[in-house]
Formats: sequence, C-alpha cells, structure tokens
Amino acid sequence: MTVLAAGIALLSSLFFALGAALQQHEAARAAQPRLSVLLRRPRWLLAGASIAVGSGLHISALSVGPLTVVQPMGVASLLFALAVAAALHGRKPSWSELAAACVVGIGLTGLILLVPTSSHTPALNSRDAVTMLLGAALAALACFAIAKRLAGAGRTALLAIGAGVMYGAVATLTRVLAGGTGWDLWLLTILPFPALAALLLLQRAYAIGHFAVAYATVQVADPLTAIACGALLLGEPLPTNTRAAVAAVLLAAAGTFALARTTPMSR
Repeated sequence: MTVLAAGIALLSSLFFALGAALQQHEAARAAQPRLSVLLRRPRWLLAGASIAVGSGLHISALSVGPLTVVQPMGVASLLFALAVAAALHGRKPSWSELAAACVVGIGLTGLILLVPTSSHTPALNSRDAVTMLLGAALAALACFAIAKRLAGAGRTALLAIGAGVMYGAVATLTRVLAGGTGWDLWLLTILPFPALAALLLLQRAYAIGHFAVAYATVQVADPLTAIACGALLLGEPLPTNTRAAVAAVLLAAAGTFALARTTPMSR
C-alpha cells in the first residue's frame, strides 16, 4: 500500500505542476491578472482542472498511505513545474534552477518528515477560526502592501508568501473538516473565501514572471503556516528536533533565494 500511495502522490504532483505552469503562463500573458480576465482564458481553466485532479489524487494517496510517504512526494511538483513552465516559454530549465529546486525539495521533505503524526481528532471553534483567518488576512495584506513598493523577484516572493499564508489557513480548515467528527457547515461556508484570496495573490505573483520563485515560496509558506496553525489551534505536535527543523527551513529558504537569481519567465 505504501508503494501505491507513493505512486499516486507522484502522479498528483504531475497534475499540480502542469496546472501551476499553465496558470503562470496565462497570468503572465494577460494584460491584468484579474479573475474576470483569467476565467476567459481556456488554458487557465484547464490549469484549474489539472490542479483539481491533482488534489483528488493527493487525497486518494492519503487514504491508502501515511502522511510521511505522501507529503514528501508532493515536493516533486516543483521540479515538474519548472520543466513544464520552461517548455511553455520555449526554453530549457537551467542546471542552476534544477539544483536550487532540489535544495528546496530536500528542505521541505526534511521538514515534513520531522513533523510527528497526530492521532487525535482535530477540532476548531468559531472564535479560533475567526482569529486564524483574521491573522492570515492581515499577514497577506501586509505582504501585498509591501510588495507594491518592490519589483521583480522581491515582489513575487512577498505576494507568494501572502498566498502561502492563506493556503496554510485553508489547509488547517480542510484538516478540521476532513479529520473531524463531522462536517461543520460554518467552516465549509467560509472555506472558499481564503482560498479565493490565495488564488488571486498567486496569480499576481505569477504575472511578474518569476515562476520558480512564486511556486517555491508558496511550497514553503503553505506548510509552515499549516504546521504553526496546527500546533497553536489544533494541538498538533511540532518537530521534536528543533535544530533539524530550523536547518530544513533554512535550506528551503536558501533554495528559494537561489531561484530568485535565475532568469524570469515573463511571457
């Protein structure tokens, strides 16, 4: 079952990568990366369908295999996405891009493997849910405001951090809905709003052209936010080896910084 889970997770990474690369390509080509504009672009809609298939496969993988096997396989989507995005822009990914992506992947895999598996049922009351969403929204707004004063890879990274924080909040809500004792209608109702905010921020990040930076930054910010929210609000355990966890985060951040120095894919 473990091999099957790894195979399904790897397949889901391919769909995630295809979707992300197509989204970046269409967002960069659009005059304005607004949702009303992007929804009229068939390839952007195809990208959304690809990501939806990837999400379904990821959930299927988690149903037959442990988190420690499935989650690290998802990191492979960064390498796949770089290759697909480069092909869409008519060039080959450079060795420096692939090397930096591998560094990000090693750091993220190490971090995921260091997080102990939680056995208790997750629960989130209304007050904590509102607090979490407000905190995530304020962090995303701060990133957006600062990003407006920057350009290039710096702006891309800040927008992607904002998107990653919102996606981390979405992951926390999803964890409660999927792993809780029942479907909370209130949480299910508010779930689309942070997801939409994250999507819009990410499209703005993609439109700048530094796809590798945007995608890698989201890959780092999303799990870090989810781990923090899980520990603070759901009582889930943090990595017991703090030094190793910090080293893994720094390694992923170093790889992302290296990607910021690579050639942007703007059109």
